[in-house]
Amino acid sequence: MRAGRSLAVALTFWAIAAALTGHATAAGSNMAYTVANYPVEATADNAVAAKQQALADGQQAAFRSLLKRIVPVTAYKQLTRISNVKAAGLVSGVTVRSERNSATAYIANLDFSFQPDGVRSLLSQQGIPFVDEQAAPVTVVTASLQGEPAKPANDNGVWHRAWTGLDLDHTITPVSIADLKPDIQSDTVAKVLAGDDAGLRALNDAYGTKLIVLAVTEPDLAAKKLTVTLAGRDTVGTILLKRTYRISDGDVDYASQLAAVVALGVLEGRWKATKSGVTTAAAHAAADTPVWEATTGGGGEDVTFVAEFSSPAQWDQIRTQLLDTPGIDSLNILSVSDHDANITLKFTGGIRGLANTLGARGLRFANTETGWVLRPRY
Repeated sequence: MRAGRSLAVALTFWAIAAALTGHATAAGSNMAYTVANYPVEATADNAVAAKQQALADGQQAAFRSLLKRIVPVTAYKQLTRISNVKAAGLVSGVTVRSERNSATAYIANLDFSFQPDGVRSLLSQQGIPFVDEQAAPVTVVTASLQGEPAKPANDNGVWHRAWTGLDLDHTITPVSIADLKPDIQSDTVAKVLAGDDAGLRALNDAYGTKLIVLAVTEPDLAAKKLTVTLAGRDTVGTILLKRTYRISDGDVDYASQLAAVVALGVLEGRWKATKSGVTTAAAHAAADTPVWEATTGGGGEDVTFVAEFSSPAQWDQIRTQLLDTPGIDSLNILSVSDHDANITLKFTGGIRGLANTLGARGLRFANTETGWVLRPRY
């Protein structure tokens, strides 16, 4: 049944989005307490019973999604203490987005609103940490690399729909979606994707905001992979993240939806790490690792290190070499100062294999008391 498969896919994305939250503490915003456009489905002896069952199951599932939205991953085990709580007593309203039914089935997309004070009180009484403060809105520009050689173009297809299908208003990090403007040149996009501040300044001027992220997709059907790069600046600071996802059975739509969910989760994780005061690397690991292993197709072992450099020009060289090295996946530049950068990535063969590969490019790793450090030989 196609409707059942669509519902299962939608619920999968909801579960992934909920799991992609970082460590955080309590704040104060009511927007996060609406779980919008949630899919429900049920069958029963008659239409009335089917609708009642769908509503009952849906509000309980939406409540679980809300809890995972605002509770840090590190505290998920604590949620077992309230697993028997009935969501019905905390629901403040239900709005129908769309619905259809037969004599025995009911299928709908609903907005579930929960009582903010009631949920806060429940979590506080159990000593379960949470965050419900929203970050400043970020503009996400959806684009794709097309042609040979690949050139950036505005994307109003599956990638754009993947983002607009998310609940971008009630997330902890609100997002507005924008088109790639015609006057944005290819070299500007290339600079942004390379982490060049000049490209980011050009985007700031073009869109009139400093909080802007390019979300660029590059599908490769022959290789059955979808490469996605997030580059720009969110509320936390600069971001440069490159990931690869499997394209199964030629389904670019599914891979794009998954990539958009993970990307939004990354933005949430960064914001929550800032609000909680924990280290960015620790929050990144808490937010990303479980979901990465379960849902994405990137291969290789996790590698974390600090890249040291003596000048911006030297950092540009190191960054370019990392971006251009075959086999590197899920490259995430967590933070950059005037002399070093914290980096995570995946590479087949782990740190040892990466050391051998980068050694031929004039870069060497050193195992120090504080962890692995990458230094240039030039």
